[in-house]
Amino acid sequence: MSRHTPSMSIMVAAARKAARGLQRDFGEVENLQVSLKGPANFVTAADKKAEKVIFEELSKGRPGYGFLMEEGGVVEGADKSHRWIIDPLDGTTNFLHGIPMFSISIALEREGQLVAGLVYNPISDEMFIAEKGQGAFLNDRRIRVAARRELAQSVVATGIPHIGRPDHARFNTELGVVMNEVAGVRRMGSAALDLAYIAAGRFDAYWEAALSPWDMAAGIVLVREAGGFVSDLKGGDTMLKSGGIIAGNDALYRKLGDLLKKAHKQA
Repeated sequence: MSRHTPSMSIMVAAARKAARGLQRDFGEVENLQVSLKGPANFVTAADKKAEKVIFEELSKGRPGYGFLMEEGGVVEGADKSHRWIIDPLDGTTNFLHGIPMFSISIALEREGQLVAGLVYNPISDEMFIAEKGQGAFLNDRRIRVAARRELAQSVVATGIPHIGRPDHARFNTELGVVMNEVAGVRRMGSAALDLAYIAAGRFDAYWEAALSPWDMAAGIVLVREAGGFVSDLKGGDTMLKSGGIIAGNDALYRKLGDLLKKAHKQA
C-alpha cells in the first residue's frame, strides 16, 4: 500500500474532483457528434473547466506554489521553490472522438526537480501515482517496469506527428527502423498514459518528440519510481525543454535509444 504524503493527497483530491466534470463531459461528447463545429468547442471548454478545478484545489491546498499549465500557462507563485505542472486533459483528440483513452496529469517540481507525479484515467478509474524515493503505484498497488530484455518480444509505444507538423519524414524513418525490430508498435494518443503504462509494465519502451512539459512531467516520475529510465532523444536530461523522450527498463531504453540513433543517421 502506498502512504500518501499530504501533497499527494491534495493532488489525488484535485484530480478526482476534475475527473467528475470530465466524466460528465465525455458522456456528452457522443451526443454532439452530429455537429462538426460543436464537439471541438465543447472539448476546449471541458479542458479549461478541468484545469480551473485543479488550479483552485491545488491553490487552496498549497497557497503560494507556482503553476505551469497547458491552458493557463505560467502562474508565478510567492513560493519560488515549488511549481505544479498540469495537463487537465491529455488526449483531447481521443476525448473528442469518444475514445476512452485520456488522462489528467499533475506533477510537482521542487527546486527544479520533479518530485511527485499523478496520471489518472477517469474512465477506467486508474490512478497512477509516484513520489521521489517512494515507488510507483496503480490504485495503491505497487507497479514496476516490464522485465523483458529483448526488443523482439517488446511492445513499444510512440506518438505520431499530427497534421501541420514538419517532422513526419523523420518520424517515418524512426518508425521504419523500430518496426523491424519489435513485436508491436502502439499509438494510444495520450503521452501521460503511455508513460504510466511503461511504469506499470504494460508497454516495454516508448519514444516521442515535440511534447510539452505538462505531457510528460508526471509520467517521468512514475517511470523512474517504477525502476525505469527516462532521457531525451539524445540520452540527456532535457526532456522538459527539448520535448523529446525515451523511456523503458534499463535494457530496452538503451536498445531503443540505439535504434533511434541509427534512424537519425538515415534521416
